[in-house]
Amino acid sequence: MGPRNRSNPLALAVLICLAEAPMHPYEVGTTLRQRGKHESVRLNYGSLYAVVESLEKRGLIRPRETAREGRLPERTIYEITDAGRVEVHDWLTDLIVTPVNDYPAFEAALSFLPALPPSDVLGLLGERAMRLEFEIAQSQATRELVEKAGLPRLFWIEGQFRWTLKEAELGFVRHLIADIESGNLDGLDWWREIHPPNANDPVPLAHASPHGAPHEQFQALKGGPDGRD
Repeated sequence: MGPRNRSNPLALAVLICLAEAPMHPYEVGTTLRQRGKHESVRLNYGSLYAVVESLEKRGLIRPRETAREGRLPERTIYEITDAGRVEVHDWLTDLIVTPVNDYPAFEAALSFLPALPPSDVLGLLGERAMRLEFEIAQSQATRELVEKAGLPRLFWIEGQFRWTLKEAELGFVRHLIADIESGNLDGLDWWREIHPPNANDPVPLAHASPHGAPHEQFQALKGGPDGRD
C-alpha cells in the first residue's frame, strides 16, 4: 500500500461506498448524491474518477469486473481491499477524534477586518446575517421533512452539525454587529481613525495604532511572531 493521503474526504466516501458493495465510479457518485452526502463532501465526477485511480494505485481498491449496460460504454466495477477496510477504520477514527483547523473563509475575513471601514463592515455583516437566516430557514424545512419521513437521526447527523454551526455563526455575527453599532467593540476608536472620510482603499495591515501595532501586541501575548516563547 502506498503512503497515506488523507487530504480529500471524497476518497473516504468512495471507500465507504465500496465497503458496502462493489460499484463503478458513476454509481458511487449517484449513491452519494442520493444520500445527500454531497452536502458534506465536495463531489464532482471529474475528481471522483481521479480519486478512484489514486485509491487503486495505493492498493485500497481493485477492479472486480467490467460490465456494459445497453448502449452505455463499458464500466469498471471496483471493490475494496483488506487494506482499504483498514484505511476506512483508521481514517474515520482519526477524523472523529482529532480536532483540526479547517481554515474557514469567514475566519480569514475576520482576521483582516480592520482593512475595511467599520461602516462598510457593518453593511456586509448585515447582509451575511440575512443570508444565514435564509439558509437556516431552509435547513429547518429540511429538518422537518426528514423527521416527518421518519428517517433516523443517525442518517442526517451531519446535517444537524451543519445547521448548528450556521446558527452559532448567526449568533456571533449579530453580536458583532451590536458591538460595533453600540461602540462596545474594543479597538473601535483606532479602527475608525485609520479610515478617514472618503478613503476608499483598504488600509495596509501593518498600519499601527497610536499605542503600537495591534498585531504585534497580540503576537507578544502569544509569545512571539510564531506563537512560541
